[in-house]
Amino acid sequence: MKKCLLYTLLLINAFTFKALGQQYILSGHVTDQRGAPVSFVSVYIRNTTYGTTSNEQGVYKFNLSPGEYDVIYRYVGYKEQIDHITISDHSVLHNVQMEDEVFKLKAVNIVDKRNRDTAASRIMRRVIAKREFYLKEVNTFSCAVYVKGVQKLTGAPKKLLSNGVSKVLDLDSNGRGIFYQSESISNYNYKRPNKVKEITISAREAGISPTFSYNKASDLQANFYNNLFSVPGLSSHAFVSPVAKNAFSFYRYHLEGATVENGHTIDKIKLSARGDGEYSFEGYIYILEGDWRIYSVDVHLTNKVNRLNFVDTMKISQQYIPVEDNTWMPASIQYDYSGDVLGFKFEGYYIAIYNNYKFNVTFPPDFFNGEVMRLDTAANLKTADYWFKNRPIPLTAQETRDYQKKDSILRLEKSKPYLDSLQKHKNRILILPYTVFGFTATSRDNKDSLYVYPFNKTLFYNTVQGLGINLKARLSHTSDDFKTLGIIPNLRYGFADKLFSANIHSYYIYDLFHEGRFFLNFGSDVLDLNNVGTRSLYFNTLSTLLSNNNYVKYYRSDFGDAGFMRELSNGILFTVSLSYANRTQLFNTSYAHIFKSSTKHYTSNNPLAPDTVPANDRSILFPQNQALTLNASVKFTFDQHYITRATGKIYLPSKYPTLTVNYRKAIPGVFGADAGYDFVSADVSQSRIRLGLLGYSSFKLSAGDFLNKKALYFMDYNHFLGNQGLTFDPTYVGSFHFLPFYQFSANSFYFEAHYQHNFAGSLLNHIGFMRKLKLEEVIGANYLTEKNDMNYSELYVGLQRFIFRVDYGISYAGSHKYLQGFRIYYGIR
Repeated sequence: MKKCLLYTLLLINAFTFKALGQQYILSGHVTDQRGAPVSFVSVYIRNTTYGTTSNEQGVYKFNLSPGEYDVIYRYVGYKEQIDHITISDHSVLHNVQMEDEVFKLKAVNIVDKRNRDTAASRIMRRVIAKREFYLKEVNTFSCAVYVKGVQKLTGAPKKLLSNGVSKVLDLDSNGRGIFYQSESISNYNYKRPNKVKEITISAREAGISPTFSYNKASDLQANFYNNLFSVPGLSSHAFVSPVAKNAFSFYRYHLEGATVENGHTIDKIKLSARGDGEYSFEGYIYILEGDWRIYSVDVHLTNKVNRLNFVDTMKISQQYIPVEDNTWMPASIQYDYSGDVLGFKFEGYYIAIYNNYKFNVTFPPDFFNGEVMRLDTAANLKTADYWFKNRPIPLTAQETRDYQKKDSILRLEKSKPYLDSLQKHKNRILILPYTVFGFTATSRDNKDSLYVYPFNKTLFYNTVQGLGINLKARLSHTSDDFKTLGIIPNLRYGFADKLFSANIHSYYIYDLFHEGRFFLNFGSDVLDLNNVGTRSLYFNTLSTLLSNNNYVKYYRSDFGDAGFMRELSNGILFTVSLSYANRTQLFNTSYAHIFKSSTKHYTSNNPLAPDTVPANDRSILFPQNQALTLNASVKFTFDQHYITRATGKIYLPSKYPTLTVNYRKAIPGVFGADAGYDFVSADVSQSRIRLGLLGYSSFKLSAGDFLNKKALYFMDYNHFLGNQGLTFDPTYVGSFHFLPFYQFSANSFYFEAHYQHNFAGSLLNHIGFMRKLKLEEVIGANYLTEKNDMNYSELYVGLQRFIFRVDYGISYAGSHKYLQGFRIYYGIR
């Protein structure tokens, strides 16, 4: 009898737990009073943090256990609706018709002499007064985030559609279709003021990756309680929040009216910009009266007013919900955008849904270790059934077809016949791209690749070697665990000096997660006496033949070196190498001219010889010598943030300066080595330091000295990244505009400083016709002092647009003007 009773109780418990674990689907269609679907309505369970939104067609879906629920439906412009729904033992279809929201003025608004809406101003001043409280209200939280992105082409030029573009982008005959969609589910963790960690559980994408994307939950963490609001990639400057402490300098506010939702009074405030409005949003902000907090946001930016990149319009919508103890958090945020590039019209959106908030979370001491995002190794392997059960926003019919079509294409693309055909097609040599960018061939599985350096780096001319050939390629192999072996053979021959050089550079990346690698290099080569770089073979060829400026000075080296690099801990990168070299001075052997009428003469290959010395000068810069050199450096990146993928780390810029300490020692007497010295230096640098609305700054400071110099040769000096000629490379903040390549090279203590500021258009934006050009203003200064040449300085101004830049500057050697003029950059180095 006891056994029978026990079995009965176990059976009852089993059925009970099964019933409790069973979930059913609550779904429906949200429409307005005219029967039209309402897209992206926030739908969530009252007194919980569980919610979703409707899709573009107004369809929503929930997975719910049996029970009774109060379901809230909310969207800007519509009256909030609360429906009581019971889930028993089956799925429920519950359609909703939302009523238009009516905002009524509580009293007649008073407009003062300055045309200010005093009612709206009073409301916003109260909100701004509580801004910092709400910014710091939550110390820690975690939540689940679903991010979805869809990008569509809505039109394309007919001529381009007929040339195969429509097939590549999978468009219809009118140039319409989805060309990219993605979705991800993550656990998002936050600790005030700025520590985040996102763990992506699942991710999926289909189509051609767009120019910009917001696939991370952190990309869509839009907090209007911050004074400045930044959208990654959207603009070179930030925007002022409507509730910023100085918002009244940028906005006018108008009270449209108020309504009552669920016992709360909601004020609707219209935003309009003061001045040209470049840093301001337009649209509406909804305020929870009494609490004076943001209830929802519905604002937009336009390219015409706000000077946006890539898009013509960007709309930002955000919904807040009460979560716990009168704490409100975002339920969803959405970016909608549209644009037109060369006749291709596009539109799209990214939306984030936040669920299951947990506050006052106690994280382990080392949880926030710099890793801001980690992708689970199986994140990209989830099945279609998994996504159907777990995505909170149901796919539209068009999105479902697009996924199915692209999945079918992907399966086809993995077939052997297709891969063989694709490999043959993509490994074709195209003359024009090869000339500038080189040629790449890959194996079918992309584990093996061959890169041949471009033609403009293959054929060269200089006065030391004459016409020459520099054949260079890179071969690499990646194993199944993503370890990579690379070999770079290089053959070089000069027809005038008859010197043949051959060398091999190689590397082995063994630890993708700590930048672990070994490298081994050996052979012979013709090298620049300035080891930090002067002009490329391509630009030196042009300047030599076209203007008789043989700027670069060369020597020959027979060398071998081996080294090791690894991250000791997050933000500390250690590098060490040992090299042996036999160095020989070279002299000019060729004096060819394209323009015979030129009266300008080439200079000696001795960089310290004056210009008056003939080009065939044989003065001794250094005797043939050998050097055994130990190099070591430690790079400290403070508060280093990174993203972890299966293929390794992706490092993100730090908001703090980077410190690099270098030590170089030449060891005399070993293997007949002649050079003997000790050199130490330290560099501090940082790029893109944002200065509010005034753009961003970059700087570099460097200092060093030779502790001893028993036997020091010119190539062992500390050299600087100078510039001679009309073109220059502004991509590195530690470079000069006018500094000669060799004249200021230091064999004693030196100090150099570089500063550059990009105003991001904040000055020229006030000039009407210049505004449309979207130019960015640049100013900067460079400074160098060392024992032999004291107080060299440069000042410059410039204009930049994408990869194009023009600078005008002036330089001084001491108190005397040295050089001045223009420098240009157009993306080729």
